[in-house]
Amino acid sequence: MPSDIEIAQKANIEKISNIASKINISEEHLIPYGHDKAKISLEFLNSLDNNPEGNLILVSAISPTPAGEGKTTTTVGLGDGLNRIGKKTLICLREPSLGPVFGVKGGAAGGGYAQIVPMEDINLHFTGDFSAIALANNLLAAMIDNHIHQGNSLGIDSRRVSWKRVVDMNDRALRDVAVGLGGPGNGYTRQDGFDIVVASEVMAIFCLAESVQDLKSRLGQIVIGSTRDGQLIRARDLNAHGAMTVLLKDALQPNLVQTLENNPAFVHGGPFANIAHGCNSVIATKSALRLADFVVTEAGFGADLGAEKFVDIKCRKTGLKPKVAVIVATVRALKYHGGIDLKELNSENCEALEKGLVNLERHVHNVTKNYGLPCVVSINRFTHDTESEISLIKEKMHNLGVSVVLAEHWSKGGEGAEDLAKEVVKLVQQGTGPKFVYDNDDSLWDKLKKVATKIYGASEVTASTKVKKQLLEWEKAGFGSYPICVAKTQSSFSTDATERGAPSGHTVNVREVRLAAGAEFIVMVCGDVMTMPGLPKVPSAEKIDVDNSGKVIGLF
Repeated sequence: MPSDIEIAQKANIEKISNIASKINISEEHLIPYGHDKAKISLEFLNSLDNNPEGNLILVSAISPTPAGEGKTTTTVGLGDGLNRIGKKTLICLREPSLGPVFGVKGGAAGGGYAQIVPMEDINLHFTGDFSAIALANNLLAAMIDNHIHQGNSLGIDSRRVSWKRVVDMNDRALRDVAVGLGGPGNGYTRQDGFDIVVASEVMAIFCLAESVQDLKSRLGQIVIGSTRDGQLIRARDLNAHGAMTVLLKDALQPNLVQTLENNPAFVHGGPFANIAHGCNSVIATKSALRLADFVVTEAGFGADLGAEKFVDIKCRKTGLKPKVAVIVATVRALKYHGGIDLKELNSENCEALEKGLVNLERHVHNVTKNYGLPCVVSINRFTHDTESEISLIKEKMHNLGVSVVLAEHWSKGGEGAEDLAKEVVKLVQQGTGPKFVYDNDDSLWDKLKKVATKIYGASEVTASTKVKKQLLEWEKAGFGSYPICVAKTQSSFSTDATERGAPSGHTVNVREVRLAAGAEFIVMVCGDVMTMPGLPKVPSAEKIDVDNSGKVIGLF
C-alpha cells in the first residue's frame, strides 16, 4: 500500500467551487486560497439560520496508544460512507498543529484512502489561521509589557502577569523564560513562558465564538493578570481586543476542503484535547448542520478527554446535540492496553485483548451512561486481526448492548465504511442529545471531582492549599458557573501516562489552575502534562523534505 502522502498526491482533486456547489454554496460566497481550498464568508453562513438542522455524529476513541487507532481516518471514512449510501454529509475537523507534524504524533488529515486533501497544505500552513491566532495572542503579550514599560497606569503587578506568549511548535526550551533583559530600554525584567498555539486561550475563544462581535467581546474578557491588591486586569483594559479581532476576523471564516472521494469537509480551529477543549470551531459545526443532513465531527484523543469536553463545554455553551457517538478502536491498541509490547501486537493474543478491553468498556460506559449517547464501536481492521479476537470484542460489547462494526475505510475508502454508516443512521433515531457530567451550579472543585471519579475512575482529587484558595477566589469573583477543562495525559484514565487499561482508585492531583475568562472555562492542569510539548529524540522533522521537483516527501 502506498504511503498517505503518495495517495494524497495522486488524488483527483476537484475545483473547490465544485465541492461547494454540492452543499449549495455558490462561488460568490467563497474566498479562494488557490483552486483546492477556500474560506466561506460569514455573511453567507449567517443567512442559513432558518435552514433545518441535520444530525450531528461525534467520533471519539479509546485511550490513544503507539499502536494507533485512527479517529480522524474514521471520521473521514464515515463521512464518505454516509455520502455513498445517499446521505448528504459534511465532515467537520480540527486543523493540524505543526507541533505534532514535526514532532511524533503526525498530522490530522486522515490516512490511507480516507483522507482530506490537499494533505500537505492542511498539515502545514493551510490558510494561515494558526498564524493569525498566534499573532493575536502575542500582540496582547507585547501590549502588556509595553504598558508596564510606558508607566503602568493600570498598576499591573509584573509578578502576577499570567498571559503567556505562544508558538506553533514543540519547543521545551521556551516553557520558562525571562523577558526584558538587556537594560531599561527593553522593559521590565520578569519571568514569562511560551505555550503551544493550540493551548492558547485565543484558540479556545476562536473555536467557541459564534460571530465577530462575540469574538471581540470574548477577547476583551481575557484576564491577563492582576494589580498588587488583586484587581483583575483584562485585555479590554489595555484596549487590545479591537486589534486582536482585526487579526482574527478573516481567519474566523471556516475553511472548505474535500475528501479523496470529493466530498466536502470543513477544517477549522484546532485546540488539543489533552491541554485544551479539543473541538473544531462552533461556527463550522453549526454552519455544517444547516448545510447537510448529517455532520460527522471528532473530539480529540479518548472519550475521557475530547468527548467529555465536547459535551460539557461545547454542547453546554452552544446547545449542540450530537445524536450518536462512534468509539474507534483497533485490536492492536486493545492488546497494547492489555500489557503487550509493540513488537508482539501482530500475533493473536486473546488473553491480552481481554485485559485491554477494559479500556474500551469504560469508554463505552462513559459515552452511554455519563454522556447519554447511543454509540457504536468501530474497529479499524488490520490484516493480522483474527476471527477469535474480533469475536471476543463483539461478545464483550454485546454484553453492554453496543454493536461492533468492522471498518475498512483505510484501505477501501467510503466503501469500507458503508456498514458503519448504516449503523449510524439506524442509531440516530435513538439519540436525544447529551447529558452533562456536572451541573453549572456545582463548585469548581466538585466539578473536577465528578469528572475524575465518574469518567477517570479516580478515588480522590488533591491539590495544594494555594490551588484550592485560588478556585474559591474565582468563585467569589463570579466564575464559579464556568465549566472546567482538564489538562492531563491522553494516554491513560489516570494522570500517569504509563498506566494502561482502565486504572481505578487512583489520585488526580491538580498542579495548577488557569482562568480562561474569555473562553469561559477554568483549566485544571493535572499531573505532569505540559502546555508546551517537547520534540522526541528522533522528531518527524528529520524525515520531511522536498525533492528536486519541488514535491514534499516524508510527511506521512
